[in-house]
Amino acid sequence: MNFARSVWKILVAIKDGLVLVFLLLFFWALYAVLTMRPTAGMVRDGALYVTLDGPVVEEKARLDPTALLLSRQAPQHEVQTRDLAQAIESAADDSRIKAVVLDLEDFPGGSQVAMERIGAAMDKVRAARKPVLVRAMLYTDDAALLAAHASEAWVDPVGGLVLTGPGGTQLYYKTLLDKLQVKAHVFKVGTYKSAVEPYMRADASPEAKQNLQALLGSLWEDWQANVKRARPKADIAAITSDPVKWLAASNGDAAQAAVRSGLVDHIGDKVAFGRHVAEIVGADPAGPDGAFRSTGLSTYLADRPAPSSGDAIAVVTVAGDIVDGNAGPGAAGGDRIADLIDQAASSGNYSALVVRVDSPGGSVPAAERIRAAIERMKARKIPVVVSMGSLAASGGYWVSTPADRIFAEPATITGSIGVFAVIPTFEGALGKLGVTTDGVRTTPLSGQPDVLGGLNPQIEAVTQSEIDGIYTRFLGLVGKSRGKTSDQVDAIAQGRVWDGGTARQIGLVDQFGGVEDALAYAASKAGAKQWHAVWLGASSDTFDSVIEQIMGSSADQGDGQAGARDIAGLVSRRQGQLASRLLADLDRLTSGVGAQVYCVECAGFSAPAQANQEQTGIWKTLLLRLLG
Repeated sequence: MNFARSVWKILVAIKDGLVLVFLLLFFWALYAVLTMRPTAGMVRDGALYVTLDGPVVEEKARLDPTALLLSRQAPQHEVQTRDLAQAIESAADDSRIKAVVLDLEDFPGGSQVAMERIGAAMDKVRAARKPVLVRAMLYTDDAALLAAHASEAWVDPVGGLVLTGPGGTQLYYKTLLDKLQVKAHVFKVGTYKSAVEPYMRADASPEAKQNLQALLGSLWEDWQANVKRARPKADIAAITSDPVKWLAASNGDAAQAAVRSGLVDHIGDKVAFGRHVAEIVGADPAGPDGAFRSTGLSTYLADRPAPSSGDAIAVVTVAGDIVDGNAGPGAAGGDRIADLIDQAASSGNYSALVVRVDSPGGSVPAAERIRAAIERMKARKIPVVVSMGSLAASGGYWVSTPADRIFAEPATITGSIGVFAVIPTFEGALGKLGVTTDGVRTTPLSGQPDVLGGLNPQIEAVTQSEIDGIYTRFLGLVGKSRGKTSDQVDAIAQGRVWDGGTARQIGLVDQFGGVEDALAYAASKAGAKQWHAVWLGASSDTFDSVIEQIMGSSADQGDGQAGARDIAGLVSRRQGQLASRLLADLDRLTSGVGAQVYCVECAGFSAPAQANQEQTGIWKTLLLRLLG
C-alpha cells in the first residue's frame, strides 16, 4: 500500500509538472505571436496599400492600459507622418511596388503640414511613372489635399466632396461660470493672448478675431496654392463660394459634383475600385471580389528600414501639450524629454540634435526643463536645429529658442509669445449653498490662493507680477535667439499667432523646410558627409505591440471605427470634437497647472485634448444639472 501511494504521488507530480510545462509553452507561444513584428521578405509584388482609418500624427501616443480598461473601447489608430511619407517615397524606386493605394474612407484627417508632406511623397511616386490611387466616401479638406496629388481619385457613388476651409467655433464659458457662481481670476500678458478669453468673455475680442482672421487667411491661401499646383484645373472657387449652386448644377448628385470640380476623377464603389487596381498590380486570387495583390504599411516599413550608417543625428520630438512629469509619447512630458536629451548628450554618440516641435505649448516649468536640456546639449558644442511641424506656438516656441537655426513650413502655426494663468474660486457657489469661510492668518498670503474663500488683493498682485516676470524672461529668450532687443520682440509678441510665412518675414523663423531639411542642415553644421537620424524614445513598447496585434493595425487591415461618410456624419463628428474640447477646457480651468505658455486658440489645428476623467465627471454632472 505504501509503495502504491508513493507511485501515485510520483505520477501526480509528473502530471503537475507536465501541465506547468505545457502552460509555460502555451503562454510563451502566445506572447511570441502577439509581439511578433513584420519581418523583411514578406513584401508582395503589387501595391503598397495603406488604409488610413485613424489620424496622421507627428508622434503616436503611448497606449495606457488603465485607460483602455476603463474606456472599454479599442484604442484610436494613429499613423506617424514620417512613417507614411518614408514608405510612399521608398515605393518610388522599389520594383516590387507597382502602385501606391490609399483608402481614405474613414480618414479623420491630419494637420495641413502633414498632408502637404505626404502629398510631396506621392508626387515622387508619380514622377517615377507609378500610379497613385486614392478612394474615399466623403472627401473633406485633408483628404481632398491628398486626392489632389493622386494620379486617380475615386469617390463612392453615394459619396461626395465638402471643402470648409480652416476656422470654426470657439467655446466661451463666461456665462456658464456666472451661472455656476465660479469666478475665474485671469492673469496674463499679451494683447493677443486670447487663450484666457473663454473664461472672461462671452465672445472673441476684436484683437483675437483680427489675429485669427490673418492666420486662417494665410493657411487657406497656402492650401489652395498647394492644390492648384497639383491640379491646375480644379475649380475650388466654385465649390467654396456658393456650394449650394455648385451642387445644384449636378442635380444634387454629390459624387458627380466632385468629379466636375476636377478634384476627383472617377465614381465607383470599393469593389469597382479594387478591380481597377487589380488590373494594374494583379488580382489576389485568395481574396474576395475586388481584392488585389498588396503589402501593408507596417510590413513594408520593416522591409525598408531607414539608413543606419554614418554619423548619428539625434532627433527628439516635442509633440502634444507640454506637461510636467514623464508623460508621453503623444504628450510632451518635460521630465521625459529632458532626460532623453541629457542621455543623448552624455552618451557622446551624436553629432547634432534636431528638435522636432509640434506643440501648442503648456506648462512653463516643463517647457523650461526641455529648453534647459537643449542648452546643455548645445554647451557641448553640438549643433542644435529646430524643425517646426504644424504647431510650434507659445511653449512650443519657448523650447525652440536655443536653436542655431529654425526651420518651418508656410502652414506652420507659431509665435503666441505670451503667458497666462487662470485661478478659479468658488466663494459665490459656496455662499449660495450657505457655506462661508473664516480663519486666522499670520501674513497677507496665509492660506492663499484660497479657491474656496476667494483671492485677496495681495495674492492677485503677486500672481500678476509672476506672470509679468515670466513674460519678460520669454522676451529675453527670444531676443537672445533671434538677435533682437526685448522691445523688438515685444512688438511681434503679445500673444499674437503667426503663420510660417509671416514668421519668417518677421524673423521668428530662419527658413522654410521640413524635418529632412533640418537634418541635412544639422549634419552639414556637424561636418558629417554621411549621416542617419536616430529618433530618441521612439522604440515601440511591448504592450503597444500586443494591443495593436489584438485590435489590428489600421494601416494594414482597416478595421478601425468608421469616420464621417456624409455631411450628417461630418456634423456629428465635429459636434463630438466640440464636446471633447469643452470638457478639456473646463478641466484646464480647474487643474491647477499654474503659469502657462499655451496657445488655446490653436486647439482647432490638432486633436482635441483629453480631459482628466475625474474632473470630466464633475463637469458633466454640473452641466447636466444646468441643462436639466
